[in-house]
Amino acid sequence: ELTSAYLFLRDTEHAIQGYEDKQTQKLPTATAAREALLVSLDFANWQAFSDTLQGHRDRVSAHFARLIEAPDAAEETASGRLLWPDGINASGLAGLGFDDAENVANLLVELRDSSRLRHLQAESRQRLDQFMPQLLSACASHQQSSVVLARLLPLVQAVARRSAYLVLLLENPQALDELVLLCAASPWISAELTRSPVLLDELLDHRSLYSAPDKSALAQALRQQLARLAPDDLEANMDALRYFKSAQGLHIAASEVTGRLPLMQVSDKLTYLAEVILAQALRMAWLDLTGKYGYPQPREPAGPGEPLADLPGDCGFAVIGYGKLGGIELGHGSDLDLVFVYDSSRAAVTDGERALDTTVFYTRLGQRIIHILDTRTAMGQLYDVDMRLRPSGESGMLAASFKAFRDYQLDKAWTWEHQALVRARFICGDSTLGERCNEVRREVLGQAREEVELGREVVEMRQRMRGQLLPADADEKGEFHLKHGYGGIVDIEFMVQYAVLAWSRRFGDLTVWSDNIRILETLQALGLFSEQESQSLIEAYIAFRSVAHQQALQQQPGVVDDGQFVPERDAVTAKWTDLLGAVS
Repeated sequence: ELTSAYLFLRDTEHAIQGYEDKQTQKLPTATAAREALLVSLDFANWQAFSDTLQGHRDRVSAHFARLIEAPDAAEETASGRLLWPDGINASGLAGLGFDDAENVANLLVELRDSSRLRHLQAESRQRLDQFMPQLLSACASHQQSSVVLARLLPLVQAVARRSAYLVLLLENPQALDELVLLCAASPWISAELTRSPVLLDELLDHRSLYSAPDKSALAQALRQQLARLAPDDLEANMDALRYFKSAQGLHIAASEVTGRLPLMQVSDKLTYLAEVILAQALRMAWLDLTGKYGYPQPREPAGPGEPLADLPGDCGFAVIGYGKLGGIELGHGSDLDLVFVYDSSRAAVTDGERALDTTVFYTRLGQRIIHILDTRTAMGQLYDVDMRLRPSGESGMLAASFKAFRDYQLDKAWTWEHQALVRARFICGDSTLGERCNEVRREVLGQAREEVELGREVVEMRQRMRGQLLPADADEKGEFHLKHGYGGIVDIEFMVQYAVLAWSRRFGDLTVWSDNIRILETLQALGLFSEQESQSLIEAYIAFRSVAHQQALQQQPGVVDDGQFVPERDAVTAKWTDLLGAVS
């Protein structure tokens, strides 16, 4: 219908302009002009033309009204107008549907009388006074109406002077409904929107808001977003990366809180997002440094359509992910545990006019990646980066040569570092070098180990972690800490790591995966854990992490009442006793 209307209206416009020989869209009134229009459009008379035109207009207007509705003039909104800005009172708010009307009244008075709102320009004030009744009405319909409004008022204060955002929500009631729905579900989402109100644009398209693309679609979307920017404008590219990460993170969180994505897929999507951003950060850092110092290897001529400055597949630099990134278990707000490895067989210096020692070049490349990832700009920060798992820890080189990486892992690394290696994998960069690093991982994990001594070291590390990170009064408070409590997440992770280190020499399949779920499935398939044991650990692990995810979106610590998850914790503790009890 819209296509048909568009073509009809354009044809009419062309006929009018052709006759008048000027730019105009007014229907003619002169008889000769009307006759010319009817001949052009093949109508018998003016009434037939007018009826057809009106039919198209009615259909377009109906579609427009459904898609972009005018502000609701319902009774609740009218009541809201009586309350804001001069009639704020608890009884009126209670009548509107607010459960803690006294507190809401105080919050509204505080907002109205704040210095930020007192100094608004006339246009912004008018828009705010139009918007607030709509917001009050939208929040009042929710079960926790007062909590929802309290979460949204900081956003209102943040955008009051940039009132175009208020216009966006006024003109798009569906977007306002989505905003209230998501902020009701998660204070984390409301905090993200308050910090970056530009993300309100993401609420306009219901379909994309609740979509979480796969990795290839994410990479393509990021390329398209960056294509309009100059490759050498590092600041603009950094801001674009931050918007992309925040927008996609909002989509994933929205899909999670509305039940569209289960836990395992949430972690997958957040991990894919980090991988795509890391690859782009490496590309940006590479472009920046090679533009100044040249390349750390002789260059082949660029092929047709291949930019010389782009990141080559044999760049000699690999990003290795550890922890939640390596284990494909990222959550909202997770940091990135990274190790940088470079190919030390390259030429001694880069080939630019300002030649740089290759070791220094790769070190600066790593520094620039970290700068891109963790610098805080107006759009916020991409990720906190933790480099403490690199060879020799904080005292080691930021980027390790492949030889240094291999020698350290084989000869100098502590058992806890080999535990960390269980959840390590190549993320981006030189794929050949990345595979060599993966081979080192398999070689190290497959070393022969004395199982009793290994068990003792794993248990000692677990006890040390628990002593440092589990509150001493957790039992007295009747709390179960999902991560560090007895029978919790880390106990499962340590058992998996012990099993991989103890048995990979005989069972090489244990080195294939870096995520706990698939390692547990492999332990079952190999007969090393019984089916019941593996499934109990998997179910407990998913249950604990699911609640931890939900609490992160509620901005709550990963702590539950001690009476929760008793069967799951008993199963974890029983397997711990069976596997490591002799040395506990």
